[in-house]
Amino acid sequence: MSSKIDFIKPLSIHNDTLLSLYKNMLKPRLIEEKMLILLRQGKISKWFSGIGQEAISVGVTAALEKDEYILPMHRNLGVFTTREIPLHKLFSQWQGKMNGFTKGRDRSFHFGTQEYNIVGMISHLGPQLGVADGIALANLLKKNNKVCAVFSGDGATSEGDFHEALNVAAVWDLPVLFCIENNGYGLSTPSLEQFKCEHIADKGIGYGMESHIIDGNNILEVYSKVSQLAKSVREKPRPILLEFKTFRMRGHEEASGTKYVPQADLDFWAAKDPVENYQEFLKNEGVLSEALEVSLKTEIVHEINEHLQIAFDEEKIIPNLETELNDVYQDDVSNEITPSTKKKIIRFVDAISEGLEQSMEKHADLVIMGQDVAEYGGVFKVTDGFVAKFGKERIRNTPICESAIVSAAYGLSVNGMKAVVEMQFADFASSGFNPIVNLLAKSHYRWQQKADVVIRMPCGADIGAGPFHSQTNEAWFTKTPGLKVVYPAFPQDAKGLLIAAVNDPNPVLFFEHKALYRSVYQEVSENCFTIEMGKAALLQEGTQLTIISYGAAIHWVLEVLENNKHISTDVIDLRTLQPLDVETIYKSVKKTGKAIVVQEDSLFGGISSDISALINENCFEYLDAPVKRVASLETPIPFDKNLENQYLGKNRLEKVILNLIDY
Repeated sequence: MSSKIDFIKPLSIHNDTLLSLYKNMLKPRLIEEKMLILLRQGKISKWFSGIGQEAISVGVTAALEKDEYILPMHRNLGVFTTREIPLHKLFSQWQGKMNGFTKGRDRSFHFGTQEYNIVGMISHLGPQLGVADGIALANLLKKNNKVCAVFSGDGATSEGDFHEALNVAAVWDLPVLFCIENNGYGLSTPSLEQFKCEHIADKGIGYGMESHIIDGNNILEVYSKVSQLAKSVREKPRPILLEFKTFRMRGHEEASGTKYVPQADLDFWAAKDPVENYQEFLKNEGVLSEALEVSLKTEIVHEINEHLQIAFDEEKIIPNLETELNDVYQDDVSNEITPSTKKKIIRFVDAISEGLEQSMEKHADLVIMGQDVAEYGGVFKVTDGFVAKFGKERIRNTPICESAIVSAAYGLSVNGMKAVVEMQFADFASSGFNPIVNLLAKSHYRWQQKADVVIRMPCGADIGAGPFHSQTNEAWFTKTPGLKVVYPAFPQDAKGLLIAAVNDPNPVLFFEHKALYRSVYQEVSENCFTIEMGKAALLQEGTQLTIISYGAAIHWVLEVLENNKHISTDVIDLRTLQPLDVETIYKSVKKTGKAIVVQEDSLFGGISSDISALINENCFEYLDAPVKRVASLETPIPFDKNLENQYLGKNRLEKVILNLIDY
């Protein structure tokens, strides 16, 4: 590769555009130089340098329309400055001030802003690509002829999220530009240790995806090529993989340095500096004079210093406990809808299906995604017949790409739509765990962006499905702030809570016990109604003890009580595990003086442990006995029916109840 940059001026580019591109590259370069000084002075805590890569960020951003989403990474300061975000807001963000974009809750480039159509990254890198899929899917469904650009480094192309996102985009013909900045290193690991192919662009072949290699240090090549491709994608939606060849001139972040980089490489790429080379080109073309160069630099430096002072003068954040807690969730302003008195007896699975169908009718912007959910109707037939009614655009079969699909659901929400994702089995959520707990859960707290996503979780044992299809893994999520967790036990609750979950702008994990699907019947209101999340149901009242449970385990409790009619007990069906209705729990325990918490999940680390602790901390003086927990064995869930029966806590429940009454 030559160290010379061959600038070829397209005839369609006017001198004003040439100068604009120069100024837009110059600004992030001068900001970075100032940030490195502030870093040494201890006035900012960390910096991820993009020096040497400015042409990519600026060129791509300039090629897109201002209302088209861009999803940048660590080294894309030029995206933010080219979109003309006021510098003082960026400086406040980097100093952890309230006038930034995350209220001091996150740092550097971990933020987004709807005002400027920018979606910030998380440190896990790869999910960003799936988010772009969702944004592009929304553009496709809206038929707005918009393109979306997402950035990634060469290191992140080794992540599964990269491959999942490209595969989904290719299968669905999504209008996404996947912009990969190949700067030679993933932190200190060189590209030759990251992948065997010569070019990242070659990876597009396996997905049937168009791909291009672009000189990432040549601003004219970046701008003209991306402009041409973006125009083409708007007219004919499809994904394109773009590999920008460039180099990272400084460390991964400043503390890491560049000792691992051969000096010859540093010298070679220093000669290809995108700003200095372009500046020389403009002078040779007679577009940029010495006087204009000095004037532009003076103007930018003055702007930097003025806006830095605004950020420095801003007061440090004074923590407000109420504000912090209230910002975990977005306020749910959806209206509650009263259940009708007109009812029919249906199964649990039918109630779920009705809730989804009526939600699809209510929300024209709602999309259902999951493996086999379309013509096949899902493995449990919950969405059977939905394609005929709502079409394949809104009822979407997905590749086996749980992580990319959860990320895409978030992207739909970012772009103003709603999503319901069916995990074929709750066990498989482990493959989408990262975007659930890091993208969805933290979104509103980090940058006030709703994550309007419901993830349906068919779960549970007692059906002989073995270790990989039987978990009831709600405890993975109840401890994650920002997620709501719903777990109904009866058809009426299942329908009303599911509709409420779809209406809610926050991410909801909706657990549906498979053993209840076709075994539990109930009269269910026929209208589209809601049941408030966070409110438990008192199924039975008594005086001897309180039994707290949810899901299939509630039916264990009712069966034991049916066989022991002399027992007088409050039975609380939690229905929602996060947020938890502690008021109902405390009121009952203070009345009865004894409590048992029953869950199907294995004992240690389950939600019953937290409920037990909460009762001890808040109702201790009312207790007449220790709080008891009933749960399943500390083993994976076995397949054999006898082993499964032994595993489940159901067979131990009656003895614990009787012993506690006699305590």
